Amino acid sequence: MRRGDFHNLTHREATVTDFAALRRFSYRKTFIIGFGFLGISIIWPIFNQFVPIFLQAGNPEFTQQLLAEGRAVPDVVGLGLSPALALFIMTWDNLINIFVQPWVGARSDRTWNRFGRRKPWILVGLPIAVVGFILLPFAQTALAIAAFILITNFGMALFRSPTVAWLGDLFLPDDRSKANGIINVMGGIGSLIAFLGGGLLFNNFGRAAPFIAGAVLMVAALTVALFGVRESREAAEVSAEAGSSVRASLRAVLGHTDRSGLYVLIGILFWFIAFNALEAGLSSFAVFTLGIAPGTASIYAAAISLSFLLFAWPAGMAGTRYGRRGVILVGLTGLTILFALAYFIIQGAATFILVLVLAGLFWAMVNVNSLPLVYDYGDERQIGAYTGLYYFSSQLAAVLGPTLGGVMVDVLGNQYRWLFLFSAVFMALAWLVVTRIRQRAVAVAG
Repeated sequence: MRRGDFHNLTHREATVTDFAALRRFSYRKTFIIGFGFLGISIIWPIFNQFVPIFLQAGNPEFTQQLLAEGRAVPDVVGLGLSPALALFIMTWDNLINIFVQPWVGARSDRTWNRFGRRKPWILVGLPIAVVGFILLPFAQTALAIAAFILITNFGMALFRSPTVAWLGDLFLPDDRSKANGIINVMGGIGSLIAFLGGGLLFNNFGRAAPFIAGAVLMVAALTVALFGVRESREAAEVSAEAGSSVRASLRAVLGHTDRSGLYVLIGILFWFIAFNALEAGLSSFAVFTLGIAPGTASIYAAAISLSFLLFAWPAGMAGTRYGRRGVILVGLTGLTILFALAYFIIQGAATFILVLVLAGLFWAMVNVNSLPLVYDYGDERQIGAYTGLYYFSSQLAAVLGPTLGGVMVDVLGNQYRWLFLFSAVFMALAWLVVTRIRQRAVAVAG
């Protein structure tokens, strides 16, 4: 359904006019929904910051490189794995999630029981994710870590798409970039807490402390969202009549004469390959290339979350006023240039933090407007299914990005600096794809 068709509803859909009240823009409602994203956002910085270190610390090649450059060797116990194997273990479970998250998103369109529409999936997935996440720092072998990663991500896969689908459920198309900006501010707060708090806890209380604290905060934040969000049974019935499914939605995207929807998904794939590769390898770069202690590296990495937090809402407002496609292109241009330069200019903590601050600014322009752009080329009756397509692209990127990046680091002498050029190339490819997307009109904010 095109944006202009939103008001040309069938007779059955017209019966849900009472649901329109739920879709009116409300800052209070937006912040409550944001707690769901805050909870999700607490987990990944801790996961991506410390698990790669646990897997690779003790690798003699990193020790030799640091000593040769006159840098300190961080005191952390690990399994001594190679970059390619470590980053593959970080992502292997996403092979399952590529299919689980889209399926869950589509199923949640048609779910309704006494708990609601999206909420039952959160109630099932959250305890599973918490158990796997808390067990991660206690794993003594690569196989155990891989198993706990699978448990964590399977639980997250059960509720991530339904939680994010609230953006499409509860906001009108012209409000989604603005709403997603605020929601991502909440996510940025979660990431900032994870980086700063996780680093301090790691330095002062050991490797398990960030994981236990992160799990507690995730439960608390999602509890706020569960009690605060009001869902509509009528909307679930409309989705059921529409026959929502990821397969049908993908066929609609592939079969449409306007290929813009397909280009959106390909662009998401490319820019998340770039971002996920760098995100998974960022702590390894800080620790094994710059010689920064793991907890301190996490504190420095908070710079990107703080920058993202500050620019997420302006990025959403810019997407609403000037069009999501144009703002995304500006962000991709900035990230391409920044990552290409970062390969050369990062030589210590100061330049590392500078690059992260600028990356947070440009990434806000891209990330905040990406999911609303998917909805622009989708069907308003199948929000969960199109959220699933978004996660199909992003989860495929979560496998390909770190895996390909890790292989490249291995081949090029275990130098994590190469990840910046890798990410620059894929941001440039995403920019080329986005230029093929036909601009949709977006209402100017009043």
